[in-house]
This record gives sequence, C-alpha cells and structure tokens, in this order.
Amino acid sequence: MRLTVILCMNRLLAPLTAATVCLLGLANTWGETPSSKPAVTPTPQQREWAEQELGVIIHFDMPTYVPGYNWRQFGTHPAPSVFNPTHLDTDQWLKAARDMGAKYAVLVAKHCSGFSLWPTKAHEYSVKNSPWKNGKGDIVADFVQSCRKMGIKPGIYASTAANGYCYVDNPGKVQPGAKITQQDYNKIVETQLTELWSNYGKLFEVWFDGGVLPISEGGANVSALLKKYQPDAIAFQGPEDHPNLIRWVGNEEGFAPDPCWGTANATTKADGTIKIEGMGGSATGSIWCPGEADLTLRRNSSFQGGWFWTKGQDNTLFSVDDMMHKYICSVGRNTNMLVGIVIDDRGLVPDADVRRLKEFGDRLRQDFANPIVTTQGKGNNLELVNPDNRSVRYIVLRERIANGECVLGYKVEWDTGKGWETVFEGQVIGNKRIIQADGAIPKKVRLTVTDFRGTPDIREFSLY
Repeated sequence: MRLTVILCMNRLLAPLTAATVCLLGLANTWGETPSSKPAVTPTPQQREWAEQELGVIIHFDMPTYVPGYNWRQFGTHPAPSVFNPTHLDTDQWLKAARDMGAKYAVLVAKHCSGFSLWPTKAHEYSVKNSPWKNGKGDIVADFVQSCRKMGIKPGIYASTAANGYCYVDNPGKVQPGAKITQQDYNKIVETQLTELWSNYGKLFEVWFDGGVLPISEGGANVSALLKKYQPDAIAFQGPEDHPNLIRWVGNEEGFAPDPCWGTANATTKADGTIKIEGMGGSATGSIWCPGEADLTLRRNSSFQGGWFWTKGQDNTLFSVDDMMHKYICSVGRNTNMLVGIVIDDRGLVPDADVRRLKEFGDRLRQDFANPIVTTQGKGNNLELVNPDNRSVRYIVLRERIANGECVLGYKVEWDTGKGWETVFEGQVIGNKRIIQADGAIPKKVRLTVTDFRGTPDIREFSLY
C-alpha cells in the first residue's frame, strides 16, 4: 500500500496586468552543494510568525458598493458618500476569524481604489468624508481594538503600488492624466504609512502586494519608515533590506510549491494577478524568507477573484474538504495559510462565510487536536509504534527551524505487517510537513533523514 500524495493543481489566474516579478533563485551556486553550506536561520520574529500557521486578510472597499467600478478607469472613482456600512462590527469579523483558528489578521486599510478606511490627512478620499458615523469613524482603529480583544495579532495592508484616486498603477507609478507628480504621490505614501504604522500600536505583519517601488526607480522611502515605526513587523513582499521578510508562493489559491524552502535568494514582487511558477525558494538561499499562501474563502471565479463581496454569491464558498486540501498544501508544505474574508455592504462577514469559517476550524481542531503517538529528537532516524493498531489519517513532521532547515532529504516508511515499505520521500520539512495516510493501519512508522547539513533536529514526528 502506498500513500496518497496530494497533487495541488493551480489554475491560471486572469492576466489583468503584467506583474513585476523577482523570481527566486532555484539553482545552487556552481560547485556548491546544499549540505556544504551552513543553514540560514530565521529571526525571532520570523519564528514567531511561523508558529501562528493560520491568518486572515480582510477586504472591504468601493467594489462592495459599486460592483462595476474599475479602479484603472482613472477619474471614475465612486464618491465617499456611497460608503455607509450601517451595521459594521469589527468584533464580529475577528470572532469569525478566531472561530476558524486564525492567530493573526491583516486588514486591507487601503486597496486599489485609494479609498482609505481611516481618516487620513494625506487626501480627502477616506471615511472622514463618508456618511458612516458622520465622518467620525476609523475602521483601522476599530479593527486593531477588536484584534486585541479577541487575542489575534493585528496586521495592515495599504497598497503603495496602486491607487485609482491618485492615478497610480503597479508598481507604484503615477500615470498620465494625473493632477499630481510622482513626488506628490511619494509624499502621500509616506504620510499614510506613517499614520498606519505609528498611530495604532505594534503590528504583527504589514503587507506589500506588488512589492515596493525602490527609491532608485522613483519610489518613496518606505524602508526607512518601516525601520523607524515597525521594525519587528513581518513584511510580505517588503523592502529587501527589511530583516523579517516573507514571500508569495506564486498563486492565490493556497497551494505552496513542493518543495517549498524557508530560504530564498530574494523576496518576491508580484501583484497576484497572474500565476508564477518557480516560487519554491532554494535550499542554498541566502536569506530566510518563507512563503505565505494567500487564498480566498470564495472561489476565484466569483466576484473580484473572491476577494470582495457582492450579492448572491454565497454559493461560491469552498467546502470544508476544499479548505482542508488547501491547508495540507500550504501549512503542510512549510508555509502559513492566509484566508481572505469578505465584508458585505452591511459591514459584516456574511452569515454563510461565518458558518464555513467555523466549520473549517472545527474540522482542523477535530483532526489535529491529539496525536495518536508522537516523538522528537536529534539525528537521522526516529521511529513510532502505533498503539492498538489505530487508523492513521496524517503523518506530521516538524523541524526545529531556529537552527535553520537542516533536513535536505528524507523518507517515511511504515510496516503494516508485510515488512518496511517506503511511502513518502521529500526534501524539505521546515516548520511543518503533513503527509496524508488515508486511514492506513501501520504497526510502525519511521523517519530517515537521507541528506542533511549540521544535525537534524526533529521537533515533532507524530501520527494523527
């Protein structure tokens, strides 16, 4: 009997725009083998980030109220008066996230329209000129307060690469017809990031979908602001000199490449509108920059790729089985899983989405609450005895990543009464590897590290 290995098929996303991509170095340096190089290690902040495993990213912007709006049709942005979420409740948002099991949450404080969910001083296109709370509200402040109330680590995404209100398109450049210069836009970016990073306390993660336009190409000095206000924050596709980077995995479907190393030779710069191959990092990567697999709770074929709400699409939610498949192909492949949550025109997570998030969380807790048997240890070989010949659904491997990724190759074998049989072979374990066992009943299971650098330190070897 052989293990059923999950094949995660990625669907090509519509090429809405040409992405700026920095492909990760995949080949080894000539004459150099992975085992001959010392392991690159993560920062304490990156280790803490990996421990969270599950997060959410929350989208709420003008398309919720004007579904036909296209931010690239510059000068057609909806008036702030259309934004009026009469029942907005950020506690409800974060409770839904907590029920799924999320440990951190990223609010899209400003998406591509340029409309800002806080009363920014940078321009007039924000909640301060909307009827919601008579222009006196601040969704970012409410969100952060709810995160702390629910025990969830807060994060913020404010796109620097796109802004319809300012006539700015990827990768952050002012387009013809704008009433402002590139220098004016840089000032807006710096003002807004200063507000977001200095007014709401410590942030766990900051997002830069599409990367950051470098100063050398005319961009704002984002790196200096990040260093000044949020030096400990994890930065998704952030400035290359930031110490706590994470990268995109190449699609918005929650499927990490296999193998997917925590190390790479560069961060990524892509706007997410096309699928990118070759994003698995490198065993000889020079920086620790692990992957974060972002995905939508609603199917990518639904409104705005599933990132935003529109009426009549509750039936586009992925099933619990779908979400489990994505979990195993993300968290189970050495990345974190970031689930996109939509907010409806009331200002709430839709009822159907609330139910699905809880159902998914319940399934995770049911499947991974208590291992049948577990062990840990240093060295090349570990073995488990299956007590009472119980049925096994998952084999979970974890490496102690404080020492870097020392395991470069391994195999898992089991004995079902017919002698030892190899059922899985892989390269990277990293923070977590999940292997489906399909209800097999092995008497023993063993892990053999076949290629390594330093001393392999297995934090967990478990049967569930």
